[in-house]
Amino acid sequence: MKPPFKWDNYSDQPALLTDREFKKSMRKRQSGSLVKMLLTALIVLPLSLILMPFTKRKEIHSEEFFSMGIDFEREPQATLQLIEELGVQRVLLRFKLWEMQNLDSLKEYLLLLEDKKVTLKILQDRENIEDLALLKSNLHTIFTQLNGLVDMYEIGSTINRAKWGFFSVDEYSRFYEVAFLLKKTEFPEIELIGSGIIDFEYHFTAHTLFNFFHYRYDGIASLLYVDRRGAPENMQLGFTLSDKIAWLNSLIWLSPKVKQKLHITEVNWPLAGTAPYAPTSEKECVSEESYANFMLRYHLLAFASQQVDTLSWHQLIATGYGLIDNREGIVKREAFETYKYMYKHLHSAQFLRLDIKREYYILQCLIEEQLLQIHWSLKATTLKNEEYFDAYSKNGEKLKEETLTIGESPLYLFITKASPKKINCI
Repeated sequence: MKPPFKWDNYSDQPALLTDREFKKSMRKRQSGSLVKMLLTALIVLPLSLILMPFTKRKEIHSEEFFSMGIDFEREPQATLQLIEELGVQRVLLRFKLWEMQNLDSLKEYLLLLEDKKVTLKILQDRENIEDLALLKSNLHTIFTQLNGLVDMYEIGSTINRAKWGFFSVDEYSRFYEVAFLLKKTEFPEIELIGSGIIDFEYHFTAHTLFNFFHYRYDGIASLLYVDRRGAPENMQLGFTLSDKIAWLNSLIWLSPKVKQKLHITEVNWPLAGTAPYAPTSEKECVSEESYANFMLRYHLLAFASQQVDTLSWHQLIATGYGLIDNREGIVKREAFETYKYMYKHLHSAQFLRLDIKREYYILQCLIEEQLLQIHWSLKATTLKNEEYFDAYSKNGEKLKEETLTIGESPLYLFITKASPKKINCI
């Protein structure tokens, strides 16, 4: 990655571009693409919004749904052990095109993950964006060397942020088209996902899905962060997380360029008191307790949508936003146990329904023919601990109190026998 772009090793992302004149001139050169994006959005977004209630849910396979982001260069041996402890069977790794010299190391690490399903997110730099011949050569090398070790490639990431190298959707489309043509001509067996829009900015998404470039996606990759809104249930412009997922699915359903698959390949919350490792300002940071609660509820809402094929948490070890803090050895945060308990029970669950009433949520699913309800509420309330269910905290601690507090920390209720009444407090 060459100036004026540079990588911030603390937050695992490019540093902010401080040269305003450079950004202005680069965007000016891409003004045609920006006009096309606005016109596309004006047509496609209202139509997809109207059709949103009519798009069908899919049957999401829970064993495929959960994925964990890992860094093959950060605590590599500990990462392998922690992945085994979590039990997760799908992982996502990132590879930087400006570090092609590390490809052999990546391959060696993937060989250690041979029993896992792997998504590889290929990160771009300005050199590979501008020099498509260089990009083709690098991608050809990656696809050849990692043949059989990667299940799905995500081509490019965070394309609607200038610090990541792209200044228009057209630039990204030319970039992705190189990968698609390689797949079409030489690597028909590989699976490519793309778009790579971060946050709730669907005018960019619409342009990646409706254009005249000759490519197709095997699924859409979305970095659907909601951290700047606080809790995952909070609204943005009148849309909850569930609404955002449904709208994105409607865009996918309308587009002729994509298979009906949606992969959320990055999401997290930044942690308070971790600067300079946190990827945002302290204003957006949350406590470790809130982090664990938000992470769990995001997964529950996304799973309940039955429209998200995979969800990759970003990521396992990261001081500013991960399940593990590695500043002074391997320190498991509360969220590690929360994720572990969630995966233990939900990776083989059959979704039944999600009930929401007055900010009280009940997700119901079957686990080996046993009914599981997960309760949480944005307004704290209580529930009598009845004999016909066993109650557990989000980290797997059995709750024996006569009265349970239902709040922002979800509780697992395993129904042990027929209930004489509906289990809720609304």
